Amino acid sequence: MDIPFPALTPEQRLHFDIYGYVIIHDVFSPTECTDLIDVLQDLKTDMLAGDVSDDKVRARGAEADAGNPNHIFMCAIEQAHPLISSYVSHPRLLGMASEVVGGEIRLVESNAHINSRLPNWKTYDPKKYGFHTGLDTPYGSHYRNGFFHSSFVKTLTTLTDLGPDDGGTLVIAGSHKIDLRNQEMVECAYKDPSLIHQMIAPAGSTLLFSEALVHAGGHIRSEKERVIIISGYGPSHLPNWSGGVYTDEFTESIPDNLKILFHGRKNWGRLAKERTALMQETDDRPFELGDWQKRKSLPKK
Repeated sequence: MDIPFPALTPEQRLHFDIYGYVIIHDVFSPTECTDLIDVLQDLKTDMLAGDVSDDKVRARGAEADAGNPNHIFMCAIEQAHPLISSYVSHPRLLGMASEVVGGEIRLVESNAHINSRLPNWKTYDPKKYGFHTGLDTPYGSHYRNGFFHSSFVKTLTTLTDLGPDDGGTLVIAGSHKIDLRNQEMVECAYKDPSLIHQMIAPAGSTLLFSEALVHAGGHIRSEKERVIIISGYGPSHLPNWSGGVYTDEFTESIPDNLKILFHGRKNWGRLAKERTALMQETDDRPFELGDWQKRKSLPKK
């Protein structure tokens, strides 16, 4: 598929390598954010009502954790609605993820969170968060041409504005490169909060980060509802964490240039494509959410 490369500016790439994350503004327009919010709210309503029958296309394959009414988590949502399929296959997201992975990628995870302030928010311990990682640093990382690469990369897009009190994602900056127990780094970060960075950004911004980076959801103290959508990407030979089981209808609808993205490969063949210089010119072509089934293919050589 035709994706930008390099997708990150030199300063964005340097920020990612130093801190393990970078926030990219204006990846999605206000209209695209509103459209995705509407889709996710409808999906939330369907799933809370238990309406996930096979004849309801937008709820197919998705699962929800509704144990907390203030925090609805929906996973395996890539086939639940065409706009979500368009999100996970967005060329700019794929370009950023591919650059960090260092080659051909596939979708390994998709989910969304809709959450609001908890009733007991005033009793929050300001130094307690659910810090975690999804990748072991020595196993899932490598360097090439001086750049850090990760085998599991997330693109987290906020569809609502995130201020300091709106629960933006927290990270322990630079922890993606450190082979220590997570708990040790978390304890140090609690003692020195300057080590903890928070996502504060307008709607349509995407947080690109390595899953080796220690991260957590923030505490919501405002009256606002937070809506985020997330994709995880890895080398094409890795499995889909959700199982990657699609309906026959969805499978048949996947165009040829997206089959690797959704199905991966059965053998090792990462087709390395790696940035060679920090100041390498950025491919900054604009891409819209658009129709996922009409993504352009790379021109034939």
